[in-house]
Amino acid sequence: MPERSAEIQRKTKETQIVVRLNLDGAGNSSVKTGIGFFDHMLDSFARHSRFDLEVEAAGDLHVDAHHTVEDVGICLGKAFKEAMGDKAGITRFGDAAVPMDEALVIVAVDLSGRGVLVADLNVKQENIGEFPSHLVIEFLKALAYNAGITIHVRQFAGENPHHIVESVFKSLARALKEAVSSVEGVEGVPSTKGVL
Repeated sequence: MPERSAEIQRKTKETQIVVRLNLDGAGNSSVKTGIGFFDHMLDSFARHSRFDLEVEAAGDLHVDAHHTVEDVGICLGKAFKEAMGDKAGITRFGDAAVPMDEALVIVAVDLSGRGVLVADLNVKQENIGEFPSHLVIEFLKALAYNAGITIHVRQFAGENPHHIVESVFKSLARALKEAVSSVEGVEGVPSTKGVL
């Protein structure tokens, strides 16, 4: 299978983003968004998906973190979609539940070509470091829509906001890794429609 990789650049009056993604990597990452906790989550995402990920983001953080987080989600989604190509031979579906101490979140994905997010999260703390916790949903929306992925996220347990959000990113990583994995002996796209 040829290397599945992509580079996406996005420049607006609010942000300048470059994302490089290799789905067949080793979990290497270099992430610089200016938002420490977000960098930590993206590094964790790369490590647990085993995708190689580079993110260079300069945003209007003097306003708030919203534009940067959302635009990174947009770029990562577009890079994922481009890297997937025609999706021939992939598993398509994936799910994972990752416990982080008292927190447990399950993520299920379908590389359906339809960008849908259904999320049931209860993160009580407003900010985790300099990262507003509500931006987890904005990031996931941007990723799902731009990658054409159906993503379901459900929290089963958790009090500590850091643990809950980290469980989200690690579960997402493992679910996507499963979904993009190849199925031995299977050719073509895993859909009765013949296209995803």
